[in-house]
Amino acid sequence: MSSTPCTRPSDRIRHEADRIEAEGVRGRRFQRRRAAEAGDPGGGEHLTDSAVERARAGDQDAVRYLYLRYADNVYGYVCSMVRDEHEAEDVTQQIFAKVLCSLRRYQRREVPFSAWVLRIAHNTAIDAMRARRATPVAEVRGPAVAFDDIGRERRSDLRDALATLPDEQRDVLVLRFLCGLSPDEAADYLGRTVDAVHGLQHRARCALRVELVRTEAAPTARRS
Repeated sequence: MSSTPCTRPSDRIRHEADRIEAEGVRGRRFQRRRAAEAGDPGGGEHLTDSAVERARAGDQDAVRYLYLRYADNVYGYVCSMVRDEHEAEDVTQQIFAKVLCSLRRYQRREVPFSAWVLRIAHNTAIDAMRARRATPVAEVRGPAVAFDDIGRERRSDLRDALATLPDEQRDVLVLRFLCGLSPDEAADYLGRTVDAVHGLQHRARCALRVELVRTEAAPTARRS
């Protein structure tokens, strides 16, 4: 009597990620899906739990599965809050950066992964709406101003300056200001104390400022 070999969790995760990706709409980054659909049907929560554990260990197929499985749920939820599809796409990307940075803190016994992701989505969307209301408009610029070129140049300058920092200082800045983690969350992720994170952040910001000034890439205040 022959037996069918069991599929390894890593293979199943990769195959499921491939299936979801193949079913996606060509040419569209996200599809709007209700947040209520975020649960895993048909026993899929076990697969998600396996993917979380493997993603923590650096398995890129697991990371891809988690993103593909929940991105549309998160996007639909964020859309219902910010009421702008383009902004919702940006916020969704921010959310998954936070999710990946915070995976080590997730505990299955406290809340299902889908609910945990939507909690991060809710808080990030709220922060985005608050930032939008608080952003002052100093002046109206004409269409001739090359905003895209300026933005690319500034991002390149910042990336080059970050590359000069020691790894631990750069990691703190990325976790705090790109992933949006609090000092406590960053300390937990890095396995450092909160005081150590504050010290690294202070030294990193000072070194970054010096490097930007040295390369004449630092922002300057306009004379009144």
